[in-house]
Amino acid sequence: MDEFLVVLTTTVPQGTDPAEVDRRRAAESARAKELAGSGHLVRLWRPMGERHSIGLWRAKDEADLRENVIGSLPLWPWMTADVTAVQPHPNDPGPAAPTA
Repeated sequence: MDEFLVVLTTTVPQGTDPAEVDRRRAAESARAKELAGSGHLVRLWRPMGERHSIGLWRAKDEADLRENVIGSLPLWPWMTADVTAVQPHPNDPGPAAPTA
């Protein structure tokens, strides 16, 4: 699978029922866990003090990523995505060791 660095920004439409927002956020959490379990969501970060997320995702190609992977997120209709295909750098030290 190819790897992608994805910046996701969610903008809840004005006037949306707060209960709908809560329902979608709960479903988003569950779906993210499923995507992590299937190897599509590798890492996910939120920059300090900011409201978007940055993730390392895997999919067979960008179309698959947009249509079937991040496109399956319950908040997707409210999201914008900046997608960058990435590949290992020759000087990549590999995964960081877990910290205690």
